[in-house]
This record gives sequence, structure tokens and C-alpha cells, in this order.
Amino acid sequence: MSTVLEDTSVQSNPVPHNLLAGKTGIILGVANKWSIGWAIAQALSNAGMRLAFTYQGERLKENVEKLTATLEGEIPLYPCDVTDETQVDDLFKNLAGDFDGLDCVIHSLAFAKREELAGAFVNTSKEGYLLAQEISAYSLTAVARAALPLMEKRGGGSIVTLTYYGGEKVVPNYNVMGVAKAALEMSVRYLAEDLGPRNIRVNAISAGPIKTLAASGVSGLSNMLEQMKDKAPLRRNIEAAEVGDTALFLASHLSRGITGEVIHVDAGYHIKGF
Repeated sequence: MSTVLEDTSVQSNPVPHNLLAGKTGIILGVANKWSIGWAIAQALSNAGMRLAFTYQGERLKENVEKLTATLEGEIPLYPCDVTDETQVDDLFKNLAGDFDGLDCVIHSLAFAKREELAGAFVNTSKEGYLLAQEISAYSLTAVARAALPLMEKRGGGSIVTLTYYGGEKVVPNYNVMGVAKAALEMSVRYLAEDLGPRNIRVNAISAGPIKTLAASGVSGLSNMLEQMKDKAPLRRNIEAAEVGDTALFLASHLSRGITGEVIHVDAGYHIKGF
């Protein structure tokens, strides 16, 4: 990605390979190599975490299989459509057969119909509204509830979800997804309160716009990327690996005192007014 000054390009710093040694995690929402979920998976795996993954449908299963083949060790894969609560419950029952406990859950799921991500929000259909809420927001609660028994076996852990600035402020064409992200962020706070006594932390990462399969459905994405590069304090767009590193921090003991937070990884864009 281009930057204003040549010497401001992103530098990746090495992470101790054993930072997450002995820890286990599951990642929901990897679609392809450009997915933010995959960047998070690489960061966690490189730090020593043993991972499992979900996929939705046979078409995406092949993508996930190819990606996980590049990671060390045997990687369990499970089908999971979060609109079906039976599949969510079955996911964690099956995971219990492979893992003796769970330290981390990465919720990298969001969906809205393409036609709802353009034009006026007032034209949002009831069906489109409910679908976006179910997949993008409610699924975090369903997943957290199903994961609870496995996380309690480890004495607690970390749940991390992905959000975006459009859940705080109006972003053209983000529409129903912005409303869903607002619900997701409030869910993070309520879940943090509920699960805190069980030593389970719940946080969200608000990532700046990145060219992913999910983001491509938002009309005007290229313009969003240009505006961020011009206006963000760091004068650049972010990279998926930066989100991965933040998730690594939230999954580790280094963030043990943090819960209920929305951490912005957006080159500082969210602090700007005009």
C-alpha cells in the first residue's frame, strides 16, 4: 500500500513463537486468504496456538482446507452455519472431542445482502435487516454461550470479534451493516459483564477498511479507502496483519486486564472530526 512518506511503511515485528504455546483457539469466518480471520489465524498460529476452523458450505471448505494445510500440526475443520443454532451447539460438542478446553474464540463473521449495502438505509427490507442482525450480531452471543463450557475448563479465556467504524458513525452505503455492528459492539459489553466473573474477556477490534470478500459488497469501498489514506493520522490504509497482531495481543495474557473494549485499528481515522 502507498504511504505519504517512503519510510512510514508498515514493519512487521517478530512475536515470540511460544507466547501462546499450549493455548487452543477456534476461528469462525475465514473465507479466503484475504480474510481478516486468516490474518488473525496466522498471527495466533505463529505464536504457538493450536487452532481449529469452521467453514460454511462445501464451496468454502476447499478454501479453508488449502489455507490450513500451510499451518503446523493437524487442524480440525467443522461445518457451521450460525443461522442454525443446532450447528453452533454441535460445533462445540465436536470440538470437545479434539480439544480438552478452549482458550480463545475469534468471531470474524458478518453478512448483509448486497442490495442492502447501497442507496438509502430507509429502504432496508425487514428480511435484510433481520438477516444482518442474526449473522453479524446475534451469532456472537450464540457462539459465546456454546463455547462457555470449554472455556471454563481452561479457567477462562478470550473472545474477540470484528467490527467497523460504521457502527459508531454514519458511513455512506454501510447501512444495515452499520446498525448490526452497533448491536455487536453493545453485545460485547453485555457479554463482558456476564462472562467476566468466569474470567472470560470479550473484546472487539474495529478495523479500518480492507479489501476483503465481505467488504467488496459495500458500494463505494474504493472511495472509503482513499479517504482513509488521506485523512487518517498515519496517512495510510491498514493491513490485515495489523489486525492479526491486535487479536494476538487480545488472545494473550498481555491483555488480561482488558474486557468490554472496542479497540480501533484504523491508522487513527476514528479520532478525526473534519
